[in-house]
Amino acid sequence: MSRLPLNSLAYALWQAARIDAAVFAGQSLADGLLGRVDPAARPAVQDLVYGSLRAYGRGDFFLSRLLDKPLAVDEVRALLLVAIYRVETRPDAVHTVVDQAVSAAGEVADGKFRGLVNGVLRNFLRRQPELTAAAAADTLAAAQHPDWWLAQLQAAHPADWQRIVAAGNLPPPMGLRVNVRLTTRDDYLARLQAAGIEARAVGESGLALARPVAVDSLPDFAQGLVSVQDPGAQRAAELLAPAPGSRVLDACAAPGGKTAHLLERADLDLLALDLKASRCRRIEENLARLQLQAEVKVADCVKLDKWWDGRPFAAVLADVPCTASGVVRRNPDAKWLRREADIASFAAAQARILDALWQVVQPGGKLLYATCSVFPAENGQQIERFLARRPQAGRCHEEQLLPTAEHDGFYYCLLEKRA
Repeated sequence: MSRLPLNSLAYALWQAARIDAAVFAGQSLADGLLGRVDPAARPAVQDLVYGSLRAYGRGDFFLSRLLDKPLAVDEVRALLLVAIYRVETRPDAVHTVVDQAVSAAGEVADGKFRGLVNGVLRNFLRRQPELTAAAAADTLAAAQHPDWWLAQLQAAHPADWQRIVAAGNLPPPMGLRVNVRLTTRDDYLARLQAAGIEARAVGESGLALARPVAVDSLPDFAQGLVSVQDPGAQRAAELLAPAPGSRVLDACAAPGGKTAHLLERADLDLLALDLKASRCRRIEENLARLQLQAEVKVADCVKLDKWWDGRPFAAVLADVPCTASGVVRRNPDAKWLRREADIASFAAAQARILDALWQVVQPGGKLLYATCSVFPAENGQQIERFLARRPQAGRCHEEQLLPTAEHDGFYYCLLEKRA
């Protein structure tokens, strides 16, 4: 049982350190690590976790110069990384941060490292100008991305890689998708303005908020008038654009944002698949909130004999698993959990999905291949290999969205099955 007050910075630092240490040990934030934190403290802890993981390359650089040898307890190292991130982002309260970090250290290893935490952080404060200058001159510390990741970006996007890196190190924008079955975008924009929330229109039915807000503060969110979805992700339904009444498959559907967007645009006979029952429940919950209906099945889309009834689909969305290199600011742990070999592993899995799903597309039907990656092996190169295998496939549209201040990074390729 912790002795720290739930509303204290010390508690937030300690919990953030525990989560960061779990990530460094190989766990993903998607595994529900934040769910272990008391709800009252979760927003503060999440800010520290996401911020410190985005800045990990910088923090790791600092610790390499502040510690004489590796620490025996990973949680202590994580606490130092979180505290240094807080010091850098709250320069008006550095002494409070140090004091609270020392209190947090009291919860780790029976408090044996309180003195070390105090000494390292105070040494950082003394040497901060020198260390900051050294970090700016170090490629990896300045970029805050692994070296192999930088090499991939430089090779694939020589004119844009620095902008991609910079975007990946910032907090993500917040986008909304208006449920046009229940309201209009103009009406919802007026509701936001009345609530003091600044936003502007993007895409067909999207809104970009000037500043992120808590979901609970969005007018009539619980009633299904709006969903949180990046404008770049909204391109999927806009590009696939199935005709009303058509039979549609969303093959890798969780958490259901693209499924819902398709149904908001038209009445469809839609089947949504996902591998895990827990994620399928999430799809169903999202559809229920938005007052939409679809058939949802727990299934591996590659194993056709387990879910397909033999009736072809007019439109298929293949939003395939990928490295998430285009949305790394939303998944900052991915930078440090991924390995370069993972690109080839994802590409092989994507090829299997493409080949399987192509069989369920009716002649004259469409398949939209989608990733949230900026690595060519998962995107354009994947499609070139597929087209070489499938001469009856034609490419209708292709676009690579790179992450910007308005949207995340996505790749889309719309394919048609020639009759």
